[in-house]
Amino acid sequence: MNALLERLLGKATQLTRSGRLAEATAAIQATLRGGTAVPASPPRAPMPAADRAAEFSAADSQVIDVEAREVPDAANDAPAPTRPAHTTDEAPRAAPRAAPIGEGEFTAATYQDAHGQRDYKLYLPPLIGDAPRPLLVMLHGCTQNPDDFAAGTRANELAREQGFVVLYPAQPGSANASGCWNWFKHNHQRRGAGEPALIAGMVQVVVAQHHIDPARVFVAGLSAGGAMAAILGDAYPDLFAAVGVHSGLPTGAATDVMTAFNAMRSGNADAGSLPLRGMRADARPAPGPHRTPPTIVFHGDADATVNVVNGEQVVNACIAAAEVNASVSAPVEERMSTHGRTTTRRTWHDANGRVLAEHWLLSGAGHAWSGGSANGTYADERGPDATREMLRFFNAAGAAPPA
Repeated sequence: MNALLERLLGKATQLTRSGRLAEATAAIQATLRGGTAVPASPPRAPMPAADRAAEFSAADSQVIDVEAREVPDAANDAPAPTRPAHTTDEAPRAAPRAAPIGEGEFTAATYQDAHGQRDYKLYLPPLIGDAPRPLLVMLHGCTQNPDDFAAGTRANELAREQGFVVLYPAQPGSANASGCWNWFKHNHQRRGAGEPALIAGMVQVVVAQHHIDPARVFVAGLSAGGAMAAILGDAYPDLFAAVGVHSGLPTGAATDVMTAFNAMRSGNADAGSLPLRGMRADARPAPGPHRTPPTIVFHGDADATVNVVNGEQVVNACIAAAEVNASVSAPVEERMSTHGRTTTRRTWHDANGRVLAEHWLLSGAGHAWSGGSANGTYADERGPDATREMLRFFNAAGAAPPA
């Protein structure tokens, strides 16, 4: 464990023992930022008092930083949401670098349902033909925002090449002080509750409104966003056809601040052996075809923020879940070099040759999106190109016949 993480872990332990949970949470959020200063998200326009009250009320029911209490959720085992309320800003906020005419549209909107409210950005590539298009949901990391994440991953540029619509949900400071998705809180790790339900509802609305192919909806994320992507795949396998986890953690790796520190430092000893990435039994979908979406993982072996073992545990649990329903082949291993970086890729298939998982181990890479652009934060230009490889993997998963 590096010296910074050691100091922060000791501090969080002391704060937790003294009952100062809010400050302990701040310590873990600092660790998720990797100790690097990055630009803050742009300030939001002032909201009417009634709207502010509603927003903070929704946030209070999901965030348990101080006085720990969980509001019971009657929709624990609810199906994927169907067309909840949706609102759009009368004057959408423009992206700092708007896409030029002919390159598609990048617009802002707001989604709200019983689980809360979130802003989002949506990239629509130029429309070619009448066929429904695939959707990629991109979940940013801590301290990032949709514009920053889009720039760093180059997702809009590559989506334009391949006709993908891209949805970027935004995590506000009212839900997490550092803009992290709350992957380490127990009430944000299951179907029908918290942020997974909120994001799934947003996705359903975008699918319905923008002529999206419901069989080709994918989710990917970085760090805290990668951990939330894993949760969404496990909680909503009927909604997401495949999952991408970059420098993230498996579902159930943590349930509070202290276990989050442990998982980030050395992984969850149980996560790799439990079905569906360590989810509680009452949160898991029943065994059956496609109960765990195909998953692609990228992780650097020099990541000082999230230990590389977490990426291995995401894949291990994905394979363990697949083995409940079908046989899984031994992994095919390939070694390659990109810009002087050695990369090892392992691929698992089922008995029908369908790809179940890919694991990319990046030699010497830290806590950053591989093959990204310096125009965004937490992006490593050296490659391999994680965005392009994820789109390749997602296209294959979306084209695969049912198992």
